[in-house]
Amino acid sequence: MQEQYEHHMRQCLSLAREALAAGNPPVGALLVYEGQIIGTGIESGKSTGDITNHAEILAIRDAINKGYSDKLSKACMYTTHEPCIMCSYVIRHHHIPELLYGISVTYVGGFTSVFEILSTAEIPNWGSAPKITNDICVDECAALNEEFQRRLNK
Repeated sequence: MQEQYEHHMRQCLSLAREALAAGNPPVGALLVYEGQIIGTGIESGKSTGDITNHAEILAIRDAINKGYSDKLSKACMYTTHEPCIMCSYVIRHHHIPELLYGISVTYVGGFTSVFEILSTAEIPNWGSAPKITNDICVDECAALNEEFQRRLNK
């Protein structure tokens, strides 16, 4: 199973490199249903000026645009970074049952921050929280994030 996780996360890392090359935070996301990629997203909030263009949201939009809206509640999301609060809301709204990510996001992460949107049971319509696996390809994800921080501080 770990090999499958790393395979998809390496694809996310490739998307994250594209995001970084365009001046965005290095985040790439995939939606996988029965082994098939049904949606991809490349972080592009900075380059487009639209803060809602986070990789996870774009992966969900891509899957919907491709006609897979009925598969979201059975799909698995992979992303290089822990989804932020905004992305976590969208993930929960679409009932995505499984999430795998690389590195945590300290202050605004939807799982590890004080804003536990990914794990809350307080919203009845959201149903069960997704199964979450973190620290997949963590070193590679962290290295890309460090490169982004270096570029910001120049």
